[in-house]
Amino acid sequence: MAKAGMDKHLEEDICIHIFTVSAGMVGVCLTVIGLLRVVITLRKTDTVADNLLAIDAFLFLIACLSAYWALRTRRDRRVYLVERFADTVFILALLLMVAVCAFVTFAIAVNT
Repeated sequence: MAKAGMDKHLEEDICIHIFTVSAGMVGVCLTVIGLLRVVITLRKTDTVADNLLAIDAFLFLIACLSAYWALRTRRDRRVYLVERFADTVFILALLLMVAVCAFVTFAIAVNT
């Protein structure tokens, strides 16, 4: 019985972390979009990185809202499913963030 309670606490802890980090990452994506738009305007070039970051911000928002829903849900099975969905979307958003960072780094290296 104690193990089940500990597992539930760990899942809730993961939801809290996904919720807080995803919310912060939405802000990071929006900030980088703004910075990229300034660079694009100054260099008079265009890149798809800002579009990819907008998609990434949306994915982080979905992960954040899903984690919040899991925290507010009382049914154990639904909590588990929603938490797994939030976790999966969060990991996908992180992978997209890494891809965008690699793309921006490559684009800057090629243009200089």
